[in-house]
Amino acid sequence: MQPASDRLRALREAVRIAPDDAAIRRLLAESLLGEGQHEDAEAEFRALLRLDPDDRAARLGLVRAFQRQGKLSAALVVLEDEVRAGRGGAETHLLLARVLLEAGEGERARREYEAAVAAHPGAADPELAMRLGALRATPKPEIPFEEEDDLDDGGLAPGTVERPRVKFTDVGGMEGVKEQIELKIVHPIRHPDLYRAYGKPIGGGVLMYGPPGCGKTHLARATAGEVQAAFIAVGIDEVLDMWIGKSERNLASLFAEARRQAPCVLFFDEVDALAGRRSDFHNGSGRSLINQFLSELDGIDGGNDGLLVLAATNAPWHLDPAFRRPGRFDRVIFVPPPDQAARTAILQILCRTRPVQDIDYARVAKAAEHFSGADLKAVADTAVEAKIGEAMRLGRPIPLTTGDLLAAAKKVRPSTREWFSTARNYVLYSNESGLYDDVKPWLK
Repeated sequence: MQPASDRLRALREAVRIAPDDAAIRRLLAESLLGEGQHEDAEAEFRALLRLDPDDRAARLGLVRAFQRQGKLSAALVVLEDEVRAGRGGAETHLLLARVLLEAGEGERARREYEAAVAAHPGAADPELAMRLGALRATPKPEIPFEEEDDLDDGGLAPGTVERPRVKFTDVGGMEGVKEQIELKIVHPIRHPDLYRAYGKPIGGGVLMYGPPGCGKTHLARATAGEVQAAFIAVGIDEVLDMWIGKSERNLASLFAEARRQAPCVLFFDEVDALAGRRSDFHNGSGRSLINQFLSELDGIDGGNDGLLVLAATNAPWHLDPAFRRPGRFDRVIFVPPPDQAARTAILQILCRTRPVQDIDYARVAKAAEHFSGADLKAVADTAVEAKIGEAMRLGRPIPLTTGDLLAAAKKVRPSTREWFSTARNYVLYSNESGLYDDVKPWLK
């Protein structure tokens, strides 16, 4: 069999010679996806859509590329547009169910899966059905919180107030990160009188950055649980709006609600989409939103005492420098890939609802060095997919073994390497302030 690298080189050369040949470009896109080169695959699927905007297979391929990079919001936008346009076949509904499940919207995921199977019984996916069934039977979600009365058990909508019960003890590894958050957020909340005596405000901002899929959102929830504070997760779609001025009002409304709930952790995921460099915007609306964000962090329209703003990004170098001034995101924390102890715990969680037999999780975790939590999920899913094929041939369930997970780990490439490759130039050549010093040991 031709090595994957040689095959990809041949396909790239073929695309260079015949850039408008959709069949060759599609083969390259699918091959890149299969080899774990997700960003390159995304670029090729986008090129296919430029050739033919109605290419449904290319749209679904783009969704898979988004999904494997952890770009769940982008994947959902494409899938929901497909459904609204009446192009939602069984494959679309199944893919939408998977993405919704990864995004924490369990109830919607079940509805989409049931719609796909009702319309096309042959589309039944035993592995996905098992995961959805386990989710339904589980009395508490993996990341527990006190649900509001008007919510179903599928998760919370962005912007909803949560009361997390998860704490730092529920977060495997990341001791250095937790220590920095304790100094900035936990101790001031627990000892307010002492901090006020020294004129220190109770609140502030922390920016977490690092490779995707490494637990930044989970850590933010644990921070709220540690200080028994309210928690509001803000999605990009909660803020951005096509109408002039509406995005700024949405942002102001979220900060106002967080102040009413104080002490409260207001968490912005993918914050670079809302706080990019103003010099990169050629229109006034983008700059106006950034100025509004900065004003809210400064507490111009209301005191921020008791308001803790956490933000996560995979690209801190894209943020406007004004966000790192004192009183805003003045503490920037690198969230690295999980260490071996954390990887072991993550694997145990991923496999707890699946049939297993004598798995040495520590051995698998050691073989999965530099894997993110999302990569470990891909390992478990890959092992399950291989086992389901074997189970169908034998006509009975076959438990997962250590060998199955080790074999799957060899097929999955750690996505963190792509991030570190991108980060290298910034760490080595744009680090005069020492902001990225914590990343340097990972580049060796």
